[in-house]
Amino acid sequence: MDLRQSIGNQTDVSLTLAKHVLTHEAKDSNVVFSPLSIHVVLSLIAAGSQGPTLEQLLSFLKSKATYELNSLASELVAIVFADGSPVGGPKLSFANGVWIDQSLSFKPSFKQVVDNLYKAVSSQVDFQTKAVEVTNEVNSWAEKETSGLIKEILPSGAVDSSTRLIFANALYFKGAWTQKFDASRTTDHEFHLPNGSSVQVPFMTSKKKQYVSAFDGFKVMGLSYKQGEDKRHFTMYFFLPDANDGLPALVEKISSESGFIDRHLPFKQVEVGSFLVPKFKISFGFEASEVLKEMGLVLPFSGDGLTEMVDSAVGRNLYVSSIFHKSFIEVNEEGTEAAAASAALIQLRSLMVTESIDFVADHPFLFLIREDMTGVVPFVGHVRNPLAG
Repeated sequence: MDLRQSIGNQTDVSLTLAKHVLTHEAKDSNVVFSPLSIHVVLSLIAAGSQGPTLEQLLSFLKSKATYELNSLASELVAIVFADGSPVGGPKLSFANGVWIDQSLSFKPSFKQVVDNLYKAVSSQVDFQTKAVEVTNEVNSWAEKETSGLIKEILPSGAVDSSTRLIFANALYFKGAWTQKFDASRTTDHEFHLPNGSSVQVPFMTSKKKQYVSAFDGFKVMGLSYKQGEDKRHFTMYFFLPDANDGLPALVEKISSESGFIDRHLPFKQVEVGSFLVPKFKISFGFEASEVLKEMGLVLPFSGDGLTEMVDSAVGRNLYVSSIFHKSFIEVNEEGTEAAAASAALIQLRSLMVTESIDFVADHPFLFLIREDMTGVVPFVGHVRNPLAG
C-alpha cells in the first residue's frame, strides 16, 4: 500500500475517533487532541500482538498488516515530523518512548521495530518497587518533548507494581503564519455560544486575500504556516458551519464520508468581506482507552494477545490497562503552538468562487492542522467558547 493510501486510511480513522471525542468526551467544552499520537501508540501495541487482538487492532486502524502500520510510523517520524525550524519552517518534535520492567526483556523482533521504525527511546525500570519514580520519569520525558506544554501525561497512581510496560508518544508543533495578523487590529466582538448566549472575545482580522471556499451549509478557510526550505506545507483549516448550532451535524458529516477533508479544501485565495477569527488557547486531556472501548476496540484491554512484546511466559498475561492523552494548542496573531502526548500502560493481570466571501468565525467551529503534501492531520479540535481554556 502506498503512503498516500495509508495516510488516507489513517485520516479516516482519526476523524471517526474525533467524532467520538468531540461528541461524547467533550460535547460542552473546547477540545484539541492528536488522533495521530493515539494512532502511533496503537500501532506499536499492534506490533506486539497476535491472534484476534491483532486482527481487531488492524481492522480498527484500517490496515492489512502490522508492516503497513510500522512503515507509516517510520515515514511520519523521518519525513513529516522532522524539525523544520533549522530551514525556516515550523518547529516540530515527534518522539516515542518505551519503558519496560527490569525483570523482562523485549523479543528481538519487537525490539527491532521499537528501535528502528518507531525510533523509540527505551528504558529498563523498576515498576515493582519504584512506580512513583517511573511515573515522574515518563512525565518529565513528555514535558521535555512538548517544550513544557504537557506537564503530566500520567496521573498520580496510574502506574503501580503490576505495570510492566509503558508506551508513550509526544508531539510538538510551533508554526508562524505566512501572513501574520496585525495585533493592533485585534478587537473584541460577540461570539455566539451553543446555549444561545454570547461572550465578547478578541478576534483577529485582515484585509488580505484568504484561502476560503463556501460549500453547502459550511465554509472552510485555510491559514498557512511559513514553509521553510523543504516541501512540507502545514495549514490550519477552520470548518465553520453556516448555522450557529451547526457544529454537531458538520462533525458527523466530516467523520462519516471517507476523503471528506481532501474534497473540501480551499485552493484559491479570494477577496474576503468581513473576516474575523478568534484567538484561543485550549488544554484538554482524556482517557483514550475509554473512548476506544466504546468504539469497539476491546481486546487489547482484555488481557489476551499481547504475546509478541516480551521474551517471557509473562507475555501471555499482559493487557493494556489505560491509554492517557493530553493536548494543548494556542492560536494567536503570530501563529500556532500545539502539543500532544499519549501514554499506554500495559499491566500484568492477576492472571471555486470569484466574488468576495465573508468568513466570520463567531460561533462554534471545527479546526485541524494538516500537512498538505502528505495529507497527515496531527491535530483536530473544536472551539465552542474561545474564552474557556
